Amino acid sequence: MSLISVEEALRRVTAGIRPLAGEDVPIEAAHGRVLASDLVARRDQPPFPASAMDGYALRAAEAGAGARLKVVGVSRAGERFDGILGPGEAVRIFTGAPVPECTDAILIQEDAEVIESEVIVREAPRAGRFIRPAGLDFKAGETQLTAGTRLGPREIALAAAMNFGSLPVRRRPKVAILSTGDELVLPGETPGHDQIVSSNGVALAALAEAAGAQVEDLGIAGDTEAAIAEAAGRAEDADILVVIGGASVGDHDLVKPALERSGMQVDFWRVAMRPGKPLMFGVLGPAKVLGLPGNPVSAIICGIVFLRPLIAALLGASATDKPSMMRLAADLPANGERQEFMRARIVETADGPAVIAATSQDSSLLVTLARSDALIVRAIQASPARAGETVPVFLFSQVLG
Repeated sequence: MSLISVEEALRRVTAGIRPLAGEDVPIEAAHGRVLASDLVARRDQPPFPASAMDGYALRAAEAGAGARLKVVGVSRAGERFDGILGPGEAVRIFTGAPVPECTDAILIQEDAEVIESEVIVREAPRAGRFIRPAGLDFKAGETQLTAGTRLGPREIALAAAMNFGSLPVRRRPKVAILSTGDELVLPGETPGHDQIVSSNGVALAALAEAAGAQVEDLGIAGDTEAAIAEAAGRAEDADILVVIGGASVGDHDLVKPALERSGMQVDFWRVAMRPGKPLMFGVLGPAKVLGLPGNPVSAIICGIVFLRPLIAALLGASATDKPSMMRLAADLPANGERQEFMRARIVETADGPAVIAATSQDSSLLVTLARSDALIVRAIQASPARAGETVPVFLFSQVLG
């Protein structure tokens, strides 16, 4: 099977995906979830004309400089003034409080002098100033949040103000993660002489959870087709099965034949990208299957490029990861036959922030990955790029947070 482009691979991974069903959750549990339907405001905000400042509510026509008005009541947040103002009268008012219907201006307390029960106007207020009209923020019946929106603190605040105690969100995609290889032990265990600690599973679990998924860890399967098939079979209700390692072409790369014998239909195998060439995608029952390389950097970069968009598609999320453009701080050589994702740091230059590729791009170097800020994306057969030119980059603060 020949190599396909990253763009074609991503198109196939997300083709025909329908967003998962919706469910209602309490607003307190909605952070990070994705809206399944539009939210229409249930009330005006504010629901009444409200004061933007502490001061005195009055009629602007009666409040020229030097005027003296009698203070006949108080309007505070949660308790309005219900009386009727007569000529030459004012109401003490506090920020957020309802503005009495018969008033049209707020004399802020900095422009007022109070003597016993009277307020003296130092500087005449302007009609309408410091009054927030009803519905200034939003009005009942307006759609303020749309399906596909990922709910962060700002969106949750808006939904709460719109008077939603629960929110319709997409079900979290279930992602089952299976690591493979006799050489692996779990973090915290004592490796044998020829073993290493498995880091890919926990990294991809964190990536999937940050993208909005619910993760099931299937552990580590040994290097037999039977062990791989048995472990993968435990992911019966998964929407996505991620299998790490064993997807290349060596004698011990058993994932593809093991899953094919279990019924997986392979869509593609191997992508024209560096790192991450031995990436596999297929379907096993209702689950989409991603077979990722075992090298740590390769696995994580494939997770960024393919797993995150697949989760987003299942969530019906409106926003997708798109590279930003940044200036280069140092030259880059021409690229070859595979699209490359280069680990890089952001540095300050005389012309502002710029990006510089790490000296070594070996796909086993987690220290380099951990100390990087971004991935520089180099197109197939890209010409040499010079310092000062702009290049597309994936910022880790966006794609891993």
